[in-house]
Amino acid sequence: MKHLITCESVTEGHPDKMCDQISDAILDACLAQDPLSRVACECLITTGTLIISGEITTKAVVDYEAVARKTIVDIGYDADEKYFDGKACSVISFIHTQSPDIAQGVDTGWAWDQGIMYGYASNETANYLPLPIDLAHELSRQLSQKRKDGTLSFLYPDGKTQVTVEYDGLKPLRVDTVVVSSQHALDVTQEQIHASIMEHVVKPVLWTMLDDQTTFYINPTGMFNVGGPAGDTGLTWRKIIVDTYGGIWRHGGGAFSGKDPTKVDRSGAYIARYLAKNIVWAGLADRCEIQLGYAIGVAQPVSVYIDCFGTEKVELQGIVDAVKNNFDLSPKWIITKLDLRKPIFQKTASYGHFGREGFSWEKLDSIDIFKKLI
Repeated sequence: MKHLITCESVTEGHPDKMCDQISDAILDACLAQDPLSRVACECLITTGTLIISGEITTKAVVDYEAVARKTIVDIGYDADEKYFDGKACSVISFIHTQSPDIAQGVDTGWAWDQGIMYGYASNETANYLPLPIDLAHELSRQLSQKRKDGTLSFLYPDGKTQVTVEYDGLKPLRVDTVVVSSQHALDVTQEQIHASIMEHVVKPVLWTMLDDQTTFYINPTGMFNVGGPAGDTGLTWRKIIVDTYGGIWRHGGGAFSGKDPTKVDRSGAYIARYLAKNIVWAGLADRCEIQLGYAIGVAQPVSVYIDCFGTEKVELQGIVDAVKNNFDLSPKWIITKLDLRKPIFQKTASYGHFGREGFSWEKLDSIDIFKKLI
């Protein structure tokens, strides 16, 4: 049966993503000096003002305000004409240390909180993501790249993309609808914006899946000059579906950015993605979703649930047993396995946490464990 599935992405200049990047930049700054830093940092950004809050316990000496300002300027908000300037905005910090009640559990390697985490992989794309979210991220990256390299110099940092893909059963057929919205300078016409984005952003990314029936919406409401924090207050952790699988598959109860790897919200989701991807690559299934459940003060997950949606090539119980018998899955083991004590997290905070090479949870180094089941 044919059906449509839609996913969205946002650029690094979207106010919610600005907050995610600032939170992870602060996390990285702490980990760079003290790999055992405990960080749970979140931000709120609005017109002319950034508020940093959360719990940080570290031996590192970090100028949180300086880290935040550099992150904002690097994103591209460096002048009043863009409605936000990282060099001149107000920065207010409400950082304090981690609760000792939480710390006593984390120090032993237990889970720092209860929660459920999901990981997913599909063989419908080369990077094992659902096609609509993969394409939406590619459009967002292209939009930012063409702004930064000067090809579309009239664009400002804030932007959003959305892609609707037509499927026949599990097979993607074509792109049905494309939405691109980008903040821009005043001295450019909508016609120029439409033509330039189509030529330099949409067609290079999607051309093989477009046809004469594809619908395009480029800045569909018209002018988009006021953007970023002046147009929409931003919050850390508000783009969790953009961060993962686009809403096609499930998301756990927690977000990622600004949290050090002792938080299973982050490390648990990363190891679940790692396992799902290795299972699919090993040929055990075309699609795989893994749920891990943790309880505060308990090292091992209280549950491991795997669903391959009828695409499994072997008995599902065999896959579950292979995971349980070969992988520790305690927070301490996950941190060691994925080498998560390094300052690697700011680059996860835009364009999705999954599907990009260079991250340890994307490695395919456990497939031999699963191939034994075939």
